[in-house]
Amino acid sequence: MIRALSATGDLFALGLDTTRATFKRPFAAREALEQFWFVVSVSWIPAMLVAIPFGAVIALQLGTLTVQVGAQSFTGAASVLAVVQQAAPIVTTLVIAGAGGAAICADLGSRKIRDEIDAMKVIGVSPIQRLVVPRVLACIAAAILLNGLVSVVGVLGGYFFNVIVQGGTPGAYLASFTALAQISDLWVGEIKAAIFGFIAGVVAAYRGLNTAPGPKGVGDAVNQSVVITFLLLFFVNFVITTLYLQLFPGKGA
Repeated sequence: MIRALSATGDLFALGLDTTRATFKRPFAAREALEQFWFVVSVSWIPAMLVAIPFGAVIALQLGTLTVQVGAQSFTGAASVLAVVQQAAPIVTTLVIAGAGGAAICADLGSRKIRDEIDAMKVIGVSPIQRLVVPRVLACIAAAILLNGLVSVVGVLGGYFFNVIVQGGTPGAYLASFTALAQISDLWVGEIKAAIFGFIAGVVAAYRGLNTAPGPKGVGDAVNQSVVITFLLLFFVNFVITTLYLQLFPGKGA
């Protein structure tokens, strides 16, 4: 229990140190750009492939439900809002944590077992400022951009399956969305993506910097980083969604 609490405290401390080091100079801009491109390159195709079935399942399920209750005209609004507010940020972060985050953890873990991290500290170079900050910022930027991509793909997938498969009306699908949606729905999705990207980057960096010696330690650290990110993701999503629905009630509420 004490060990778990200590690890949790160290994780939060790393998050605070990363935030503080972000505004210090010199900033490793080239490293951040390279990491951003790497995370996007390994994440955008899986994110799109996952977004299509997510949007389809949401559209099919909600389409069936709205038919049962006689509210077919609101299928578009319910499907699009579910994708933009919930599915897109979650899918984006799951892919980033599973692909980019795992690679970041493995990279830092390999540096740790080769004593490169300790060598950087000896020569006066901060590993957090030089290695962690660029990777965390890369995860945040990638999450924000991929969230928009996943939202578009998920909405198009939901539209296709609702209109083509279930025989819905295209005009009603779009009109219901514009009638019930508000700009804050899009903003909360992007804010979620940024926060989730920060969590994914910090957790991956924390497990990489605290990996056990040997190749087995690196593999265990990668597995742990993905699992911890998933757990924190769903918990934080619940908190943000609860606060958002309390502070920004939907139209007509």
